[in-house]
Parts: sequence; structure tokens; C-alpha cells
Amino acid sequence: MQINTENTSPLVSNPELSVVIPVYNEAEAIIPLVREVSAVLGSKIRHEIIIVDDGSIDETSNALIQLMHDPGLQLRLIQHISNCGQSAAIQTGIQSARSPWIATLDGDGQNDPADIFKLLKERDNGGDPELKLVCGYRKKRHDNIIRRLSSRVANAVRSNILQDSAPDTGCGLKLIHRATFLGLPFFDHMHRFIPALVKRAGAGMISVEVSHRPRKTGKSKYSINNRLWTGIVDLFGMLWLIRRGSSPIKKEVTRYDF
Repeated sequence: MQINTENTSPLVSNPELSVVIPVYNEAEAIIPLVREVSAVLGSKIRHEIIIVDDGSIDETSNALIQLMHDPGLQLRLIQHISNCGQSAAIQTGIQSARSPWIATLDGDGQNDPADIFKLLKERDNGGDPELKLVCGYRKKRHDNIIRRLSSRVANAVRSNILQDSAPDTGCGLKLIHRATFLGLPFFDHMHRFIPALVKRAGAGMISVEVSHRPRKTGKSKYSINNRLWTGIVDLFGMLWLIRRGSSPIKKEVTRYDF
């Protein structure tokens, strides 16, 4: 996979948070979304925004290059030469991130950037060093009835089979520890199974309710047909992976234990 990187704005050093947004053909949505993310985070947290353009064939690339010339944005742009899929775009962004913690959200504007602080608060409240993933949970979805019902059925089937304790793995809004993500096995569509993969790795995860907004521009890249069969194959592949591996329970013995 070939990528181009471009950066014309001075970037903050040692960001506390990297926001990774994979996009494909979101020319109308991406400019207001990036500006909203920047306005929400502002000076509240040192951050960088990493947009991964996954081989868009509309005007997304031109829109993003325009944004790169705005010195007020902590923006980085990475371009895939061809479309590689959402999982690959997320992986590219996280590999390039400079913060130990990553927030991901979809590029269509349906995730509310303000909810990033909900995820950060949930991470910090418990004080659990093993907590490596906070997942958004879209309890009140603004999608058509077919998408809502199909998603509800898919989540129920997946949760029952994988026992991943996640009510909504399709939500793009997540907060994940960078090193934990990079230690997960990578495969196409793996972004749908991040909670199960994190749990398999022995790390902690939790879900928190977040907002879901109506899509204002463009259209979804997914349909029931292009999700159903690949989803079934991926689900049973994940079940095989979970059964083939386990995370040992570890304890270090020190001289003071005797």
C-alpha cells in the first residue's frame, strides 16, 4: 500500500490525543467535521487530527488540501493511493499517530466530536490500568429503519457468539491505547471486531453512550448486501481466532512475597 503524506501547518509537540478520521468520498462532510473537531478540542487538550483519505475519487482530496493551509488546525493528511478499506485506513492513522491514546470517529459527521470528552472521562474515572478501550454506544441512532434493525440483529448475534461485552461495535467513535491496537492481529474488516480483539489480548474495555446525528451529506458506503456475507465469514473467522488463542493470567513474584 502506497501512501503520500503532506503537512504544511506547525504541529504541537507531544500531543495528548491523536484523533484519527478515515474518509472515503466525503467531500461535503469533511471540512465542517475537521473544523468542528478542532473547535471542540481547542486548547482543552494538546491534540493532532489525522485524516486518512482512503483513495477518494470525489473532491475529498482537494477539500483536505485546502484545509492543510489553515495554520489554526493541528491537521495531518495521509493519502492512500487506492481504496484499501476502513480497517486499513484506521491502521494507517494509528501507526502515524504521535500520542499514546487515539480517538477514532467516522468521516461522515454523524459522530459528535464533543463525545470524545465522555470517552476520556470514562478512561480516567475508573483508574484501571488495564482499561485500553472505551467504545461509543449509539443508543438513539439516526438511521433508516432497515439499517437500525439490521445493526441490532448483527450486534446481538455477534455479541452472543463472541461474548465481547460490546453493544455497538459499529460505532466509529472509540478511544483506544495506541500500543494495544498495534498489537492486535490485522485483517480486512477488523475494525468491526476491535472489542473482541482487545478482550482476547487480555486488556480491559468499556462502552459509554454517545450521540448519533443524522447524516447531512453524502450516503453510506455500506449496505445490507455488502455487509451480510463478509460479516458472516468474518464472524466465524473471529470465533476461530479467539478459540485458537488465549491471554495467560500473569503474576510477577518478587522477593517480598516470601
